[in-house]
Amino acid sequence: MKYTILILFAALITPTQAQSGELTVDEAQAFMDRAEARLMELSIGAERAAWVAANFITMDTELIAAQADEERISAIMTLAKEAAKFNKLHLPEDLARKMNLLKLATTLPAPSDSALSKELTKTVVGMKGMYGKGTYTRKGSAKAMSLGEMSQIMAYSTNEKELLDVWQGWRTISKPMKQNYSRYVELANQGAVELGYANVGEMWCSKYDMPAEDFPKELDRLWEQVKPLYISLHAFVRMKLRDHYGKKLLPKGAPIPAHLLGNMWAQSWGNIYPLLGLKDADPGYDLTGILRRKKETPVGMIRHGENFFSSLGFTPLPDTFWSRSLFTKPQDRDVVCHASAWCVDWEDDLRIKMCIEINEEDFITIHHELGHNYYQRAYNEQSFLFRDSANDGFHEAVGDTIALSATPEYLVKLGFIDSAPDPSKDVGLLLKMALEKIAFLPFGLLIDQWRWKVFAGEITPENYNQKWWELRGKYQGIVAPVERTEEDFDPGAKYHVASNVPYTRYFLAHILQFQFHRELTKLAGETGPMHRRSIYNSKKAGKALNDMLAMGSVRPWPEALAAMTGSTQMDAGAVIEYFAPLQEWLDVQLKNEKKGW
Repeated sequence: MKYTILILFAALITPTQAQSGELTVDEAQAFMDRAEARLMELSIGAERAAWVAANFITMDTELIAAQADEERISAIMTLAKEAAKFNKLHLPEDLARKMNLLKLATTLPAPSDSALSKELTKTVVGMKGMYGKGTYTRKGSAKAMSLGEMSQIMAYSTNEKELLDVWQGWRTISKPMKQNYSRYVELANQGAVELGYANVGEMWCSKYDMPAEDFPKELDRLWEQVKPLYISLHAFVRMKLRDHYGKKLLPKGAPIPAHLLGNMWAQSWGNIYPLLGLKDADPGYDLTGILRRKKETPVGMIRHGENFFSSLGFTPLPDTFWSRSLFTKPQDRDVVCHASAWCVDWEDDLRIKMCIEINEEDFITIHHELGHNYYQRAYNEQSFLFRDSANDGFHEAVGDTIALSATPEYLVKLGFIDSAPDPSKDVGLLLKMALEKIAFLPFGLLIDQWRWKVFAGEITPENYNQKWWELRGKYQGIVAPVERTEEDFDPGAKYHVASNVPYTRYFLAHILQFQFHRELTKLAGETGPMHRRSIYNSKKAGKALNDMLAMGSVRPWPEALAAMTGSTQMDAGAVIEYFAPLQEWLDVQLKNEKKGW
């Protein structure tokens, strides 16, 4: 792949120029040292305030978090503009890279006007609060349900009317966000323009060590590699759901109603696995059932994740992780239950915030979140602006790479099962995995496709919802189960939209994790089918992984990728290799089923 390192080019400074009062490289370096120190200080303060606001949702904590974030963003904007005075210098490569990263240090660019900047941060924190406090009270019930409770119904109920009620109920919480979201777009775009970008979408796309206009093309290339597998999976799921819900809801060649896929956003479909009625393809164990029979606790589940990283040679988590994290939902207050990983002091104050349920999904999510924590600690000796992943997809991929090694053989080593199922049962294992990983891919792609068009003005408040569902249909083959109007604001019912978190990173992570897994398992000496390989207990694989993590964002991501995999190009071919036995099986099952929608 061709990629571009964004460097500020200009004529070299000569001694004569320096004597005449023009700026020097030394002055640029001194500026950057001051900038990084200031941003470190403000980022720690903003992180602490955000932690409190997420764990104690009140008007006051939201205000404090907004003020801290506003101060940090304001400093980034001021420093980024101040850095422009060095544009005419030919800077050393690492310093030039920092100058560019400084402009991209926030995903929420704020206008210079302090009143508008405060308005922007308050707007975003307010939307986060609406999401975190969101509840729904069913008709005839006196008890308001939280998102977690509704998600349980979506996961385990097969009553279509109940699923529809809860699906609609959660989307009532996002209706009030629409006006706020429109204002947020307006203000953030103003900030992006001040930094030299056409809009926020262009700014987000500029973080990938290539021209912003090339990044969507790279995503299209990766999507085309995996699209045939997704279309086959979609057709099979539709065919099997038809047996349960009937032809009226699921005719051949039609999109699938969004409330029938076991997840509030239809982003992953693993919960409907029991409805698919496979013969002779039982994985041979139910991990959720095993965890509950063993009376696993939230802390115990996290210990399993920590032990996996320890088996690779990583240092155990600090004591403060266990005393400062949030593992379960408190009974006395609202919290943002969406799982997240934190490094509050940007060094070693690692934490996760998660309302853990004893099930397979959260067992895997724990590995994912711990991946963030170990990455955060691996690069904590880099200078501040390099304390980040090679690109944001890398950060999301690391924990999932570990989770791919949670094979049946690994579960045997944990004592969860007595023996690994015969390979003839692998279709069940692969199908269950595909319902999580492959089903997610188009969803991971479309979230930012929608937002980029919003930021660019191609989608306006007058058609937010219409265009949202058009993209859901185009990429996922999903349709709203009831009529939606522009009074609704269904994008806001997804946490990352309400809280200004870019989402393409998750799509990239679902590609990169398989590429990482393929190469790390080779280092571990694993030679069997890709889906049966594990890096558990491989210090060689652990060293290769840690070496890449420790690079942070010092170098462009293709170099970090090459350091571990030998290739500078992301490759979805590893996804196809992993699921090859499933694709072969699906082709047989779908002989009489129309693919597509």
